[in-house]
Amino acid sequence: METVSPRWARREHRGPGIYEVRFAGTGALHSFDAVDNVASALSMLPIGAKSWFGRREATATPDLEYRTCATSSKADAKAAAERMIGRRETYLSGAA
Repeated sequence: METVSPRWARREHRGPGIYEVRFAGTGALHSFDAVDNVASALSMLPIGAKSWFGRREATATPDLEYRTCATSSKADAKAAAERMIGRRETYLSGAA
């Protein structure tokens, strides 16, 4: 992301937008998506395996960090996400 908008810094966003979740220790991507409701999408992220039988010990919850970007509609969020993905692919290919 070339410039960081002040909208990335908001702690909670209940409307359409983009979210990015990374593992804090490594910076590896956990998830990235354009959604109708950012807060709802973040609250439903899978973060660990659960036992169906409840007999196994709970797995450690990973240390995650996230960023959000508000948009006016899901269509705008999808367009912005596609631009970000395109820029990242261009950068990684060495063409930039």
